[in-house]
Order: sequence, then structure tokens, then C-alpha cells
Amino acid sequence: MSTHSTPGTPHAPAQAAERETTEGRVFTVTGGDWDELAETVGKADDERIIVNMGPQHPSTHGVLRLILEIDGETVTEARAGIGYLHTGIEKNMEFRTWTQGSTFVTRMDYLTPLFNETAYCLAVERLLGITDTVPDRASVIRVMLMELNRISSHLVCIATGGMELGATTIMIYGFRDREMILDIFELVTGLRMNHAYVRPGGLAQDLPPGAVDQVREFIKKFRKNLPEYDKLATGNPIFKGRMQDVGYLDLSGCMALGATGPILRATGLPHDLRKTDPYCGYETYEFEVPTADTCDSYGRFLVRLHEMEQSLRIVEQCLDRLEPGPVMVEDKKIAWPAQLALGPDGMGNSLDHIKKIMGTSMEALIHHFKLVTEGFRVPPGQAYAAVESAKGELGVHVVSDGSTRPYRVHFRDPSFSNLQSMAAMCEGGQVADVIVAVASIDPVMGGVDR
Repeated sequence: MSTHSTPGTPHAPAQAAERETTEGRVFTVTGGDWDELAETVGKADDERIIVNMGPQHPSTHGVLRLILEIDGETVTEARAGIGYLHTGIEKNMEFRTWTQGSTFVTRMDYLTPLFNETAYCLAVERLLGITDTVPDRASVIRVMLMELNRISSHLVCIATGGMELGATTIMIYGFRDREMILDIFELVTGLRMNHAYVRPGGLAQDLPPGAVDQVREFIKKFRKNLPEYDKLATGNPIFKGRMQDVGYLDLSGCMALGATGPILRATGLPHDLRKTDPYCGYETYEFEVPTADTCDSYGRFLVRLHEMEQSLRIVEQCLDRLEPGPVMVEDKKIAWPAQLALGPDGMGNSLDHIKKIMGTSMEALIHHFKLVTEGFRVPPGQAYAAVESAKGELGVHVVSDGSTRPYRVHFRDPSFSNLQSMAAMCEGGQVADVIVAVASIDPVMGGVDR
């Protein structure tokens, strides 16, 4: 093979100028080393472009940036850009009392507010040394509301994930059933979300009249509706075709990236903090930990579907265990007033309770005033508590310097940890599959940008 070179220049293969055709770029080789030529052509990356993808999910309007490098329809590199939500929740908590912290943490992952509140309060109670004195009724109500919250969160994941695939029916069904749970939350806490209902030492108030009946009615209706998701999606060849082998992440990948929740259990590992490190008395409830062995988006869908069935089992057990009793610790130096009533100015302490405080003694009145305005003191130290949120392990590290405010509160939010797996799931796949993979992660940016 002959080659030509010009004096004073590196030895280079000779070739005619390339030309563009309808089939792509064509090189006419007139001589030179074939390996060198193949390497030169291989470096041509004119078809590789970088795009900012989204928003696809209705809650990621500008707060999740997916930077994709694509070669045709194939994703060669994927990165997630976060930090656009700017909530500053963790920092704000340093300027509020321990009880006021509940009003902040409930706003992080706004689809799982009761998990946020419970994890935070468990950590504070551990620092106070009152874990064993929290009333049983308060713990049972916490478990019941968390499991209802797990169902509502999974319904949003399945509904919005279906909508992103074009399955609008499953979206309508998901939000239809979620409304029933939000109605229960509104009856019990006064709000559909951002409840601040779980407080250090117990709950803000007891269940109102009619709450138990409404929960039983929900269980009855949802047991009837749950098989509809199975019929609509599980065996649907179009649905399966879009989700099977998409967003693949095996057990070793989950371990390396710290992924938990349905993503981890879809690899076949039945890791669930309710079983491995129980809290709120979960060790006394009968339920199973659903798993799948597909390691893909379809497996995560199946895990969430079966988890809702198990949550219904736990809620039924909670209703059977509800014994009359207090919902706040007896220690009046910690117990936030839990005797609330609906008055002309909205939710507040009942007049009977106010009369009792004012009529008991001057010390009782002073103490009530200091508790509400200043808050209680937490002994110096640090504690970590974790719960099995709908999305995975939700942990909170609380540090106290002995004052009435936290020195530092930091959350290990599952959405933040799980979002790391986006690149591993998407690279090498198609652009359209990125939507499916991110939907199967089920990230909420309120939990990512705290």
C-alpha cells in the first residue's frame, strides 16, 4: 500500500477529501495504513450531541436537569443536575424549636410527609431518652398513617409513571384512589399534606370521631380497586414491552450506589427496615416483604403493587389494636398540648384544657407558656434514626448542644441516594427509556434538595 507525505510534516495516510451523501460521510481511500484510518474515522463524533431532557414528570418542572449525551437514539452518557429547588429546610431547622421542626421536615418529600415526621421524632425521642415511654396508641396511629402514606406514594408513582408512558387510564385510577387517603389525612390532621401531626413524644392530637370508620371504608373500597391495576398493567404486552429490561440495575449496582426501597427489592433482596431494624413496634405486625428478581423497571412496578397489599394488612392490624389511651408522653416538660379542638379561629387548644391549665396552678400556666414559646431542652448528644419510607431508607441524624433548638439536622433521603443510579440505568439504552428509568426510581425533588 503506497503512502504519500510532505517533507517536514508527520507521515500521514493519503486519502481523497471526504464527501457527504444520503448514506452519511464517505471516505475515498487512496492509500495509507488501514488501522490508522479506522481510528481516525472512529473519532468522528458529529452525530453525538448533548441535550437537556425534561421535564417529563409533572413535579420536575425545572428542578431536575437530565444532561444526556446521545449518539443517534442511544444514550452514551447521562448526568443528573440537582440543587434547583433551594428549600434550605435543614438549615432553617437550626433556628426553630424541636417541636417546630416537624413543620419543616413534613415539607421535604411532600409525597411521604408522615415518614419524614416520624423519622425526625424518633431521633429526637432517642436523644430525650423517652423512646419507651411514647404511648402505645401514638405508635399504632403512627404506623397506620405511615402505611396509608406508603399506599398514597406508590399510587402517585404508578399513576405518573403510567402517564409518562401514555397509559392515561392508570393515571386516573391512581389519583382517584389517592384522594380517599388524602381525605383521611385531612380528617385526622387537618391538612391533605404538610401535616406536622407527628410530634416529639407522640402526636398533635388523637384521632377525631369517624376516623376509624373512614379508614375501614377505604380498606373495603381499595381492596376492590387494587386488582384493576393488575388487570390494566401487569399482563399488558405494551406496558411490559416498555418496562421489561429497561432501567436495569442489579444487586451489586444497588449496593455500590446505596439504592434502597423498591429498587433494591426488585433485585431479589428482601431488605426492609421494618423487618431488619424494627421501630414503632413493627416487629409485632404480620406482613411480608415483596421482592422481584428482574432488576428492571417492571420489577419495581410489581414490588410497589404488592407492597400496597401488605400495607393494607398492616392498617387492618392497627385498627384492631387501637386501645383507648393518651397520644402524648406524660412528662409535662416535653409533652406538647395534645388536647385540641375546632374553635371559631380554627384548630387550637380546647377551652376546657385552657381552663384546666389556668385553674391548676400558676406554675402550670408558666410551664405551658414556656413550652409553647421557648420549647423544651434536649440533652447534648447525637442520634440517628431510620424508617422504611415508600422510596427506601429515610434516615435522620440529629445533633443537640443542649438548647431548645437543634444544632444540626441532616437527612439521608432515599430520593437523593436513589437518583445516583440514573446514569447506571440509562447509559447504553434508548432516549425514550430514560423516562421509564427515572419514573421507576420515583424521585421527589423536595427530598433531594433539602
